[in-house]
Amino acid sequence: MKKKNYIGNIVYSTDPSMLKEHMEEEKNTLIPEQQALKILLDTKQRAGKAVTLITGFIGTTVDIGKLGKTIKTYCGTGGSVKDGVIIIQGDQKDKVKQWLLKNGYTKIQ
Repeated sequence: MKKKNYIGNIVYSTDPSMLKEHMEEEKNTLIPEQQALKILLDTKQRAGKAVTLITGFIGTTVDIGKLGKTIKTYCGTGGSVKDGVIIIQGDQKDKVKQWLLKNGYTKIQ
């Protein structure tokens, strides 16, 4: 007798209260002047390679993705956006700060 592949306990529910528990509501994106962003340099768990992190963005995932892509293009390097943090490859703190100030982000730490 062959064993069947066991997928697990799949549950389907139309109860709206169950859906709300599992969905996070996205916040509206604040204007650049109200964003309090932090620029950090990090090398932990990255095999000694430095990355620039931009944290503190309040807004939708689409908007943070657009901001991340624009900053990556400006710096001429790679990177990504994960868990609300923009990750730029290399030590790009000065370039990132310059771009943010030029584009209206005044609350930078």
